[in-house]
Amino acid sequence: MKVLIAFVRAADAFTDMIGRIVGWWTVGTVLVCAAVVVLRYGFETGYVWMQELYVWIHAAVFVLGAGYVLMKDGHVRVDIFYARWQPRTKAAVELACSAIFLLPWLVLLGWTTWPFMVLSIQAGEPSDQLGGMPALYLLKICLMLFSVFMGLAMLAVMARCILVLMGRVEFLHQKRVEGATPEPGSL
Repeated sequence: MKVLIAFVRAADAFTDMIGRIVGWWTVGTVLVCAAVVVLRYGFETGYVWMQELYVWIHAAVFVLGAGYVLMKDGHVRVDIFYARWQPRTKAAVELACSAIFLLPWLVLLGWTTWPFMVLSIQAGEPSDQLGGMPALYLLKICLMLFSVFMGLAMLAVMARCILVLMGRVEFLHQKRVEGATPEPGSL
């Protein structure tokens, strides 16, 4: 049990660090987007690479921050039944669904992304837009990192579920998104 607790704490600390760093990139997205708008409408000029840059930053925030959202239990959940379940039932269902659906999907995504990412890096693949960003492979690296970061967060969720099933109910969704409305009957 101590190993699971240590793993959950280490994985949560890493995921929290990544989420907080990536969260600040949204400021970059807003600033670059604002610069594109000012240049386009204020000076009647623009740069394709700048237009791509804010889209790429936003994409990176989305995929690299997904594990953070999962860790904070901030993901969308259709909880018609889930909200009324006991903590052990929630843990069992979440453990089973993670093992059956999320884990295989992340493994498949990582497996299929790897060769495309490697080829893109080796070729120094640029954007397909004239004047676009010079390193499309950065987005492909983000997809691989998504598999890794989301996988780590998911394994921490699964470990937390095992702890709940072992009687440590305080580990079920101990970290909620700040400002989120707690579920009825939640811990």
